[in-house]
Amino acid sequence: QLQLVESGGGLVQPGGSLRLSCAASGFTLNYYTVGWFRQAPGKEREGVSCISGVITRPNYADSVKGRFTISRDNAKNTVYLQMNSLKFEDAGVYYCAARQGYYVKCSDDSIYDSWGQGTQVTVSS
Repeated sequence: QLQLVESGGGLVQPGGSLRLSCAASGFTLNYYTVGWFRQAPGKEREGVSCISGVITRPNYADSVKGRFTISRDNAKNTVYLQMNSLKFEDAGVYYCAARQGYYVKCSDDSIYDSWGQGTQVTVSS
């Protein structure tokens, strides 16, 4: 059974950092396109970052460029989202998603067929 489990969310002050993890079981993530998405209360889900393969450069939403970094650890079958200089507007539930294969337009949430349950990120002073 394919499963994605996010972790690492929590409460952080503005300017702080968190590292989210997306651990996969039942399949090998390095053959998959993986994306991070977030949803704040009352807002639509939005793409944050995604990575589609070894060669393709990771994709970032403009709002997080220079602050967030997506990476893979194939040995741990995990994709990470390092979030630095967090802002109030970064708060929300963060989800990771995966789809077998390499997709250039990895920010499009419609391409994904496996989703995690989400992890809450709260930014508050």
